[in-house]
Amino acid sequence: MHTSVKALEQDIRAWIDGWNENPKPFTWTKTADEIVNSLADYLTKVTPPSTENQEQT
Repeated sequence: MHTSVKALEQDIRAWIDGWNENPKPFTWTKTADEIVNSLADYLTKVTPPSTENQEQT
């Protein structure tokens, strides 16, 4: 746990330095269709119901 912004920044910089010393390429593990479907499912869960029939104020 970071107790200050300075501590967080130091840890982020240390992680970046370590990553840059031994970088690994990013590899997609899902197809584009799987990602889009997952996003659509998530949006369905978090989007409020349609308000088409309600009057606008």
